[in-house]
Amino acid sequence: MPFEDELGEALQSTGNGFTAEGRDLVDAGERRGRRMVARRRATMAGGSVLALALIGTAGAYANGLLGPGGGGGQEDVATSAEPPALLPSSAQARPDVGTGAVSAEQMIGVLKQLLPQGKLTDTTSRGTDHELGPMVTGAFDEGEGKGRIGFSLSRVDPKGVMADDMVECPSRVALTYDSCTSEKLPDGSRLMLFKGYEYPDRRVDTKSWRATVVTPQGFLVDAQEFNAPTEKDSAISRSTPPLTLAQLKALVISPLWHPALNDLPAAGQDEQRPPARQGAKAVDILEELLRQDEIPIVLREEDGADLGHLVLDDGKGKSLVSLQIQPDSANAPRMWADLFTSAETLPDGTKVLVRDQPGEKGGAGVIWWSAEALRPNGTRVIVSAFNAKSQSSAATRKEPVVSLQRLKELATSPKWSSEYGQ
Repeated sequence: MPFEDELGEALQSTGNGFTAEGRDLVDAGERRGRRMVARRRATMAGGSVLALALIGTAGAYANGLLGPGGGGGQEDVATSAEPPALLPSSAQARPDVGTGAVSAEQMIGVLKQLLPQGKLTDTTSRGTDHELGPMVTGAFDEGEGKGRIGFSLSRVDPKGVMADDMVECPSRVALTYDSCTSEKLPDGSRLMLFKGYEYPDRRVDTKSWRATVVTPQGFLVDAQEFNAPTEKDSAISRSTPPLTLAQLKALVISPLWHPALNDLPAAGQDEQRPPARQGAKAVDILEELLRQDEIPIVLREEDGADLGHLVLDDGKGKSLVSLQIQPDSANAPRMWADLFTSAETLPDGTKVLVRDQPGEKGGAGVIWWSAEALRPNGTRVIVSAFNAKSQSSAATRKEPVVSLQRLKELATSPKWSSEYGQ
């Protein structure tokens, strides 16, 4: 998938059923969408490398791999095929490029040194002086069939939003996967281990397993593997990727990557995650309100204080209910007002819109019902319901489990005033 298409897909998935008008929301969605692209496409093949080069995060994802000496002759090294116009004229033109102390050949040698017994072929690599950063990838076969595996190395602000997002498990509502864990290691590093699929809609059953670590020094090592010889466009060659998650973990935390990481300049300060709003989370209030309907809640997810998802199942099929609260912006007061020019106005001044439309994220037969309320103080409350467990999965029932009238009641509930004011 071209980077522009994948970025668009990621930006769409950040909405999770909410309209995206309004500058603050669009900006936040774009930032998060770009981080989602980075997480999915961390420098495995040439195209993925290019995607990361375009992320626009002060070079945080444009750096890369290690390797002290040894291994990998020049015949193993393939140059990536990025359009020349996108690359600086020299490494010296980029302050985030290393000195070249670790070469592309050494990168392959390190990967070979770390892998268990088997054969590594079809390699691509870059050294620390490359404009797009060091990386190494190849097809590995321990006797059970070829599986693509690759590593990228970066320097990031360990306290920044990017670092947090790289080791935070994704939402099960937004992405289908088998398992994910995120833990803090004894040395303070943060590690994510992930088992998922190359395509979220499972159009092809290529498995994608991942290990990502961020150290207290800001070292980022990201490894990804597939049960096929290439990331895309090749037949599945084995039942699972070649390495277990335990083996991937051992590889990403290996000190053999440190020479390359130390050759990369430290990252600048990244955007910091803002302090969480104090008080009850919006999804807690939504769950309290929906419990009155006595419909079993089978999945609950939150993303900060003002965004959350519930999946309900009344025995007739799973149904996603999503909520987002958008407080008025201090920089652009009444920023949502133009969206409610045709809305119904309630006695207390709240404006309400109700919508019935097809789903937008590709799920077959998905219906999207929503109610939006603009409170007198400028806070926007959006409650959406779908006739599927996620927007990208096929419909599981004829209609959403929550009616349009009930959505309107939820969006205009007096419960919101206690947390967000009148």
